[in-house]
Amino acid sequence: MTLSEEIGARLRQLRAQAGLTQDQLAEKLGVSKRTQGNYESGASDAPASYLSLAASELGFDVAFIVNGIRATLPNEALSEVEDCLITQYRSITPGDQEAIRRFLKAMADDAARQQS
Repeated sequence: MTLSEEIGARLRQLRAQAGLTQDQLAEKLGVSKRTQGNYESGASDAPASYLSLAASELGFDVAFIVNGIRATLPNEALSEVEDCLITQYRSITPGDQEAIRRFLKAMADDAARQQS
């Protein structure tokens, strides 16, 4: 897989996680569906202006899109409840962490289906 294809796959992943179709994301970011498809397939690279808009408008993690490394948020970016959840998650066994991830994914998938 080429770097452009890897970047496109990560962009596609974030779009799907946001519960958006290619059409919807293209409209929100001011590109055609074909251009969006080209970005996601790796046929062409998304310009910085597009990525900046994706970050500011939709909260997309540009560092993750570009290099596959998730950006870490400063503690003040999390609410007290979110910080507590992360602390609790980190304190449980890897097996329990996996169970939480599966449960959360199932809930998010259900929420995405309900939005469609």
